[in-house]
Amino acid sequence: MMRTVDGVRIDAGHIPGDSLELCIVVAHGFTGTWRERASRRIAHVLNGYGGVLAFDFRGHGRSSGLSTVGDKEIHDIEAVVRHARVVGYRRVVTVGFSMGAAVAIRHAGLIGGVDGVVAVSGPARWYYRDTRPMRQVHWAIERPIGRLAARLVKRTRIATGPWDPVPVPPYEAVRHIAPTPLLIVHGDADAFFPVEHAHQLYENAREPRELWIEPGYGHAETAATPALVRRIGEWAAKSAKKSLEPRTSPRDLSST
Repeated sequence: MMRTVDGVRIDAGHIPGDSLELCIVVAHGFTGTWRERASRRIAHVLNGYGGVLAFDFRGHGRSSGLSTVGDKEIHDIEAVVRHARVVGYRRVVTVGFSMGAAVAIRHAGLIGGVDGVVAVSGPARWYYRDTRPMRQVHWAIERPIGRLAARLVKRTRIATGPWDPVPVPPYEAVRHIAPTPLLIVHGDADAFFPVEHAHQLYENAREPRELWIEPGYGHAETAATPALVRRIGEWAAKSAKKSLEPRTSPRDLSST
């Protein structure tokens, strides 16, 4: 259990690696939790490449607070990254899925202090409703009965009311990640966000950056095969060593 700068308790699990060279921070998608089978499977595969810290975002699972669906969650990732540094890890790479991908991009672009970022199945922009699954997500977020269903079925507690102000979208935050290495992974069978989101992120990012469009891959954790997760782990291990991000304090959180 760790605490964010705004006082939210974050529940996390740590799988130590063979050394303190690399820690991979795994950020789940909306209504997910690090304790789910798919997330735990991913964490154990990534453990072959370094230590792993997987956690629950605010309003999810055993963490406290309310979900802001990608806004204040950057503080959650920052708390976990700081914990990894306190443990003694020399390099930290964040790997986010869906909402977690958006948060990982925003964290790296607005706060920084990591050695690599992997965004899997992430949105480029807010308020996207052009697919049926995303219309269902917005129903859960915006309607009282939807929030109640999310709380009862998925143990996800969602904040009420619109964003004020609207947070910086991923396609803008991604411009500020360089010189930290960035990997964008997206499936051409994603039912939530079409591949145009991945292309928009990639086109707005600066080098070093990579884009993997995976044939037949669906959405986020549940569709990720062990082979794909291993490739991500290999990328994280290689890119962390090449990171040019200076080992200085994170950016001022007031700018977020």
